[in-house]
Amino acid sequence: MKLGSFLLKRFLLSIFVIIGLSIVIFIIARVVPGDPARMALGPRAPEDVVQALRKEMHLDKPLPVEYFYWIKGVVRGDFGQSLVSKRPVAEDIKEFFPATMELAIFAGILMVIFAILLGVLAAQYKNTWIDSLIRMLSYFGIAIPAFVVAIIFMLLFGYYWPILPVLGRLSSGITPPRTITGLLTLDSLIEGNFPAFWDAFKHLILPGVALSLGGLFQEARITRSSMVDNMHKDFLAAERGYGIPEKIVMFKYLLKPSLISTVSIMGLDFASLLSNAFLVELIFNWPGISRYGINAMLHKDLDAISAVIIVFGVVFLVVNIIVDVIVALLDPRIRLGAARDV
Repeated sequence: MKLGSFLLKRFLLSIFVIIGLSIVIFIIARVVPGDPARMALGPRAPEDVVQALRKEMHLDKPLPVEYFYWIKGVVRGDFGQSLVSKRPVAEDIKEFFPATMELAIFAGILMVIFAILLGVLAAQYKNTWIDSLIRMLSYFGIAIPAFVVAIIFMLLFGYYWPILPVLGRLSSGITPPRTITGLLTLDSLIEGNFPAFWDAFKHLILPGVALSLGGLFQEARITRSSMVDNMHKDFLAAERGYGIPEKIVMFKYLLKPSLISTVSIMGLDFASLLSNAFLVELIFNWPGISRYGINAMLHKDLDAISAVIIVFGVVFLVVNIIVDVIVALLDPRIRLGAARDV
């Protein structure tokens, strides 16, 4: 119950954070040079038509009044009209967000699995060639940007060794599943459309790996460092004194407290995948919200820009709340400390 109160407090604070974020991004989007109405209609549009559009978008009113109209629509689920797609922004978000979320979930799963495996392996064989190899790979993985990896994958698998698809979410000729969640792999499984599932899964591999490598190797290094620091703690000496096998000590008693810092970084990395995915989506022609957001910024599509950043902010806050819960489950001291604070 006390943990529930803690989560309720975090949720209420998150609402204030979202309101503050909406105000900041709204003001920034409005003060950037350029008339959105003129950019939407083109340089040859008559001035009276431009003024009519400015009035329709409430651009002729003071910023506080303009923000009031915008936030009132957002509460109703109306983010306004996109000047680029000529559709409601809410429909664009509904169409493009699942693609990026599916890519981020796949990349996040890769990060969790391989970061922990590589971190444990490096810690278990500390100061051996295995540890040195993993650490060297980590340097390269962290230093090389995701879009560079994406370009290398595009050259390798799109030209020299075409065994995996490199464009889009689904191959032509494959019957797409009915839209339920917007995640092609999940919708295909729900419908039992296994050819579509396998094809959509293959399309996820290259952009997902390219997007996950930086965070994966960073988390592997943090896991390795935490495990090495905890290896000689007194509680592990006690477990070994009871004759518990080393593998059980490693995975049951050492790994759990060592994952606290890793999980915290994983949460930040997962949330940042959404905003960092735009170049990867552009290279692999992935129809996601990150690419949509960059296109909106280039055309100063104010409503679309504000909506995309609000969506990213909500995802970031939700992921951080989930991370707080996981960390509290990993370490009872944190859970009890949070309970005393509420």
